[in-house]
Amino acid sequence: MSENVEQTELTEEIEEIEELDEVEEVDEAETMQQELLLKIEDLQNQLLKERAEVENFKRRTKQEYDTNLKFASQSMIEKMLPILDGFDRAIGSVDRTDEKTRQFLKGFEMIQTLYMQLLESEGLAVIGTVGEPFDPYLHQGIMQESNEDIEDDVILEELQKGYTLKDRVIRASMVKVNKK
Repeated sequence: MSENVEQTELTEEIEEIEELDEVEEVDEAETMQQELLLKIEDLQNQLLKERAEVENFKRRTKQEYDTNLKFASQSMIEKMLPILDGFDRAIGSVDRTDEKTRQFLKGFEMIQTLYMQLLESEGLAVIGTVGEPFDPYLHQGIMQESNEDIEDDVILEELQKGYTLKDRVIRASMVKVNKK
């Protein structure tokens, strides 16, 4: 009988060991499952971040393309500004007493108008100056003068025209500003 008791005890011990092994295996499986779930979640987060980066890259690239397209003519227009200045100087310096000169000047002004219309169709605009408040983003103050009849920081005279292309200043106006 003692053999039976020993055998029963051995059998019980083996069953306990097997149960412990099964519990350990279940614990290991649960741990592995948790680790895998965390890894899946991490990979999903990485995927979302990568997708967001790709979308941001696409948006930035499109924005840069649109900006480059919008201002593609800027370099050429900047090179044409001295021609506009030349028109202004030529028209301002002509003696208007002679009839032939007035007729020539009229044709010259028509050419200037057509030239300006062409540039305006590309988005060029003259920056307002005389009588306007001084804006350091649009105007470059070259001189100051004191006039008690006019408010402080108001533009008294334009020394050189300034221009914007669409919404970008390509040349600030050079101005004389009132300072009391």
